Amino acid sequence: MADIQAAYLSCPIRQVISHFGDKWSMLVLYALHTSDSGIMRFNELRHFMTDCSQKMLSATLKNLEQHNLVHREAYAVVPPKVEYSLTETGRSLMPAIVYMVDWAQQHFDDVARKQLIL
Repeated sequence: MADIQAAYLSCPIRQVISHFGDKWSMLVLYALHTSDSGIMRFNELRHFMTDCSQKMLSATLKNLEQHNLVHREAYAVVPPKVEYSLTETGRSLMPAIVYMVDWAQQHFDDVARKQLIL
């Protein structure tokens, strides 16, 4: 059992992917990457992800910021203004995510459509 625990704790895939591998994190990262300016405000992200609740989006952004994938810039203005962008670490992750998005588009019928029919 100790060997399993040690292998789990030292596994880079488990330890890194667990911080951004959920669907909301991937969508936030992709939205920021594909935005024209690379910067989005909270409501712009909500518009991009209409099926994500405000609470879940807020938690997702906090998680991505905590793990150095997203930068949050708050401005001292009225009304409050907060912008989100990818960090250098987040930008370095994007080729892999873009590849996964391309793969998903190519294989949608093989993987997802069959579940939608059931």
